Amino acid sequence: MPTMKIDGQEVEFTPGESVIQVCDRVGVEIPRFCYHEKLHIAGNCRMCLVEVKPGPPKPQASCALPAADKMEVFTTTPMVKKAREGVMEFLLINHPLDCPICDQGGECDLQDQAMAYGVGTSRYRDHKRAVEDKSMGPLIKTHMTRCIHCTRCIRFAEDIAGVPELGAVGRGEHMEITSYLEKSLTSELSANVIDLCPVGALTSKPYAFHARPWELKKTESVDVLDAVGSAIRVDTRGEAVMRILPRLNEEVNEEWLGDKSRYACDGLRTQRLDRPYIRKNGRLHPASWEEALALVAEKIVATKPEQMAAIVGNLACAESMFALKTFMTARGVQHLESRQDGAKIPTGARGDYIMNTPIAALEEADLVLMIGTNPRHEAPLVNTRLRKAYLRGGMEAYNVGAAFDLTYPVTQLGENPQILAEIAGGKHPLASKLKAAKKPVVILGAAALARADGVAIHAAAKTIGNFCQREGWNGFNLLHYAAARVGALDLGFVPGAGGKDMEGILKATGEGAISLVYLLGVDEIDMDYFGKAFVIYQGHHGDEGAHRADVILPGAAYTEKDGLYVNTEGRVQEGFRAIFPPGEAKDDWQIIADLARQMKKKLPFTTREELRTALVKAHPVFAKRGVTQTAPCTPPVAVHEKISAETFDYPITNFYRTDPISRASKTMAECTEMMMKNTRKAA
Repeated sequence: MPTMKIDGQEVEFTPGESVIQVCDRVGVEIPRFCYHEKLHIAGNCRMCLVEVKPGPPKPQASCALPAADKMEVFTTTPMVKKAREGVMEFLLINHPLDCPICDQGGECDLQDQAMAYGVGTSRYRDHKRAVEDKSMGPLIKTHMTRCIHCTRCIRFAEDIAGVPELGAVGRGEHMEITSYLEKSLTSELSANVIDLCPVGALTSKPYAFHARPWELKKTESVDVLDAVGSAIRVDTRGEAVMRILPRLNEEVNEEWLGDKSRYACDGLRTQRLDRPYIRKNGRLHPASWEEALALVAEKIVATKPEQMAAIVGNLACAESMFALKTFMTARGVQHLESRQDGAKIPTGARGDYIMNTPIAALEEADLVLMIGTNPRHEAPLVNTRLRKAYLRGGMEAYNVGAAFDLTYPVTQLGENPQILAEIAGGKHPLASKLKAAKKPVVILGAAALARADGVAIHAAAKTIGNFCQREGWNGFNLLHYAAARVGALDLGFVPGAGGKDMEGILKATGEGAISLVYLLGVDEIDMDYFGKAFVIYQGHHGDEGAHRADVILPGAAYTEKDGLYVNTEGRVQEGFRAIFPPGEAKDDWQIIADLARQMKKKLPFTTREELRTALVKAHPVFAKRGVTQTAPCTPPVAVHEKISAETFDYPITNFYRTDPISRASKTMAECTEMMMKNTRKAA
């Protein structure tokens, strides 16, 4: 391998690396404002200057300088020091220096680098320029006088988000960063520009003036508002979640986070269930835990197992689902369901219901077929990987279903799902393309299976997925949008012997055959289906399930408990408690354990550690955390059931309000209003 010297230290490098990349890899600090490893190089700020030999007798920008064999780089010479001081002086000429009132204070790159590389004085005595603030929607607060024109926000919008709604107008001192015709940003990833901004020009509007970074307690966790399982950091002060930020995880979310996952956290403080309730004379009344559990126990004892059903929702953790399943199966209940949308997802083999292609590996795909899915809204950070595959290698994308703007070119094959039978049978030209591609991928939307012909849709998709099998590459993928779904299927939270599925449970409750239903965080079902059944709701928000419930047992939200979650690619991840649940609310598994004790039927675990030991013993897949696990698929089967010509329904019509937390969020309501306003303008 070629070698170069950095400050006298000889290092190897890979051809194609820039000098700043080599320096970062070996631990030599190079200041920068415009350079970012995930964005294309701009070379705007000139802060990363270094001295190079052999070369011209002047400092050079290390971000735009390719590493060369036998090159010598110096990062601490007087020339470099003077050049960096000069650049910093120029950057601060028009900066307002309003650090005491800036929300970026305490975590500002400009502050840090001015301290480390600046001279502490300025020779500029003229008036500073002022720039009018821009409107970028309800999430991003602007103070454009602070902008240093690094263009990170512009490059993010173009490179990553794929929504080029930011640009620069004017030249020199008159240059300004602005959105298109003062329009709010429409990307579901727009708030990432706040993290990228190295100064206080773009800050968080909902978080503005609420806290300083040194006041916050920081807890690492995972996001549950979609099925990607993004790595997050929950920042709290006292018993309030102040903000949620992304953590670096190259295998899942890189360093990005969707706007809903970032900003729906204000919904954790509103419409909360903080004490038990019992319905009397048609109205819910506060009750003690003893009263609520006694009533639930009485109803369960009086109800035959075949007349009871348990359903889990989209945000449940593995521990609570395992505890509920253990409790219900001990009572002989077989009507268990986790697919509350009614999706016909096979559970015979794990490879049939996960994304077998790891999220990070999607960047290598050269051909993608999407079936009944809109990854931009169902999994925004999966969509960014597909865009990266398009930008890097010209990935071809095809879609069966409604047309969406997915930020990369997509060839529409039509909305009639019957075309899947043609592709599966090899009669469509795409079949030969899939067979000839190096790394083809099929992405089946989970909601595409929530229809009468769901089994046939899955069978056809898996047959097509069989065209995408290569050595070390499995191209069949089921893309989920619910964080609890894969974990529930791993736990076998599906109908037992003689048990009814979601459709059967709803029909039986309407007819009176099922008279008691236990809902664990279920809010996405039309509650009218439950008829006169006795409904027990365990959850954390006063959403649809709580409005229908006869007994409410207040649980903990994902930021208020330790829990295991399995993302759409089958990666088991652990979230950690950042704050305690409000009022009298409890951890979900603890509520079920208390209910069992109330009935004199203790569960085989009394602590979280014992519960996880039992969980791993019963389901070994939960023993390996933070990694993907290859899983077998069942062999493709012939499509015995005819695929309907009915077009696909999509689960997400409003990206910003998909769950009890985001529906309780004021910020998400403002984003919804902005979206509707933009839609009306476009029409």
